[in-house]
Amino acid sequence: MVEHPVVFVAFQEFDNLGVGYVASMLSVKGYKTHIIDFRNSREEILELIRRENPLVVGFSVIFQYHIYEFRELIDYLRKSGIKSHFSAGGQYASMRYEDLFNLIPSLDSIVRFEGEYTFLEVVNCIHSGSDWRKIKGLAFKENGTIKITPLRPPEMDLDKFPFPVRTRPGNFALDRKFSTLIAGRGCINNCSFCNNTEYIRQSSVPFRRLRKPEMVADEIDFLHHKKDCSVFLFEDDDFPVKTSNGSDWTERFCRALKKKKLVKKIIWKINCRPDEVDYESFKMMKDHGLFLTFLGIDDGTDNGLARLNKHMKLEDSLRGISTLKDLEIGFDYGFMLFQPASSFNSVNDNLNFLIQLCSDGYTSVSFLKTEPFFDTRIEKELRKEGRLNGIPGFLDYDFLISSLDHYYKFVSGLFMEWINDSEGVSNIIRWARNYYSVFSYFYKMTPEVQTLWTEIRKTAAQSNIFVLDRMKELSLIFETGKYEADLFSNLAGYTKNVKAGHDQFREQLVNSTKQISKLAESQRLYQLIKF
Repeated sequence: MVEHPVVFVAFQEFDNLGVGYVASMLSVKGYKTHIIDFRNSREEILELIRRENPLVVGFSVIFQYHIYEFRELIDYLRKSGIKSHFSAGGQYASMRYEDLFNLIPSLDSIVRFEGEYTFLEVVNCIHSGSDWRKIKGLAFKENGTIKITPLRPPEMDLDKFPFPVRTRPGNFALDRKFSTLIAGRGCINNCSFCNNTEYIRQSSVPFRRLRKPEMVADEIDFLHHKKDCSVFLFEDDDFPVKTSNGSDWTERFCRALKKKKLVKKIIWKINCRPDEVDYESFKMMKDHGLFLTFLGIDDGTDNGLARLNKHMKLEDSLRGISTLKDLEIGFDYGFMLFQPASSFNSVNDNLNFLIQLCSDGYTSVSFLKTEPFFDTRIEKELRKEGRLNGIPGFLDYDFLISSLDHYYKFVSGLFMEWINDSEGVSNIIRWARNYYSVFSYFYKMTPEVQTLWTEIRKTAAQSNIFVLDRMKELSLIFETGKYEADLFSNLAGYTKNVKAGHDQFREQLVNSTKQISKLAESQRLYQLIKF
């Protein structure tokens, strides 16, 4: 084992798989690694780095909205006397390396695109004292000039990488541990709000590379038996439900789970498009543990889907949603109610879609504004139109209708806690569903739990309708300009009404979820006493 370790600073709300894969490459070559959560205080991070005295500190700059926080941290570490080689990686660092060097001049190098081999070579060179500037896949500054080396050819066989380093598994629900993993890398779609296509173009990696499904099952088997994980969350942007070989990948994956006797012992969640949902494939996956899907619905109209370059129709979304409900597979979803081209008509059409989607309480109401992520088609169009405002990392835009801006700002603030807060009603509904799902798979179902679930669904339906009804009422107020006269009277009443509704629905949902948790605990205690 090399004396001086390598330290990573990364978001660790869940295991950061990108950093985990890079760390695993270092580990098999004899390097000790330590992953520090970026959310720690800068004093804690400094103390940990001083204690480790690392050869290299790697910063995972994935999200554009945190680049200024990274700058403050890196400047603080340098001013505090840390002399280690500082290297950054991640999507933003790879694609906007010039911006990042100009913003954070204390960086020594930037690893561009996939870092497993490149970062290992950087560490080897730092350890041996050799010149790291000739390594493929790097950007660096030399005499004030930013230079890049030729890109490294991508690894086509992802299963050549060892399983990623993971921290201690977290608790998902009802004492069940979870882990994240991937079935592959890349995405074959080209949505206008996503920069994956540009990332692929710049890096010259294939649109999609899949692992062998048997190797994915091996990883699940390892995590289940060695780490006691029974809930698995796939992080692929688009799980390989369908490939050029049809359902071959998922069929092989399910066979591998069955062969390893993991069926009924684990459950798993995927991300996919609603037009990829078909009854036969998803029934097969449910029978082998699929319990939850995140759907990229994104818009509830044909015109909106076309603007987002989704290459699907509303009827495709509705068919996929109906199939999941028929199979009783839970789903969450992404939905951009507010977009650069939005009008009050399009917003109301989408609100009508959400009413159709959520009024049965099967899923919670959720919506957001399309963000102009760097190097997306939407960002480029807004820049060309002169509509972008803000600073790099925090770019935004105004709508084409000023009253729609006022409407968005009011309702986003009004429902901020409800929709976005971890303790808000929408998130409580999701976790109530997760608790019920875990209970259904791993505990003996009882009439009392079934009754609680019925109550949760009823409350979820009522709370969803509450939100959407008020969204529609407010849309009319803002579209007609009545909000200007009612700013301090009628709108204030909405604020009070929504707060009271949120607290009431939240209390009902929390109480029902706690009851499910208590019933699960009773069964666990009974099993302990019995055996």
